[in-house]
Amino acid sequence: MTARLVRALALMAMVWAALFAVATPARAADAIEVQSARLDSSLDGWMLVADFGVPLPGRLEEAVNRGVTLYFVVEFDLFRPRWYWFDESVHSSVLTYRLSYHALTRQYRLNLSGFAQTFPSLPEALAAMSRVRGWRVLEPDQVRIGTLYEFQVRMRLDTSQLPKPFQVNALTNREWTLSSEWKRFRFNPETPKSAQ
Repeated sequence: MTARLVRALALMAMVWAALFAVATPARAADAIEVQSARLDSSLDGWMLVADFGVPLPGRLEEAVNRGVTLYFVVEFDLFRPRWYWFDESVHSSVLTYRLSYHALTRQYRLNLSGFAQTFPSLPEALAAMSRVRGWRVLEPDQVRIGTLYEFQVRMRLDTSQLPKPFQVNALTNREWTLSSEWKRFRFNPETPKSAQ
């Protein structure tokens, strides 16, 4: 191999590495993290119990304190694994939180499906939002007892609901693309204890 060919190959490898680094977003230290998730049974169906680590970067905190409402979405997908084909999609659900600040009362408001809670500080509002409890994601007849399923969850900032100028910021600034990665869990439904 000639020296010219070696240099050309090395240069091409560096170009590919640089392109891959640009195309692959780095995981930020302040990204949302899925810490745990499980499905609890009840007579009404299956409830998601999940915990997230939800940091708020400085620019997002500043935006909330200036009156910008932030929308956070928790997404749930249930699959039935198949060895011979793609996983079968069984059900999907979405839960939306609306986080805002009211300067007159100096309180943070967290709204979920028309129900609002107020908090004296932003960390308290984020802590409440990071604990998903009692969210019914499945009806009793949507899964078969004894069948193995998998579900995945994630939480993300819904930038499509931001005011237009902030949507432009979200395209160019990583602090505005706050999201967790999808995290998968196994789920093997059993007959609810109260129904046995």
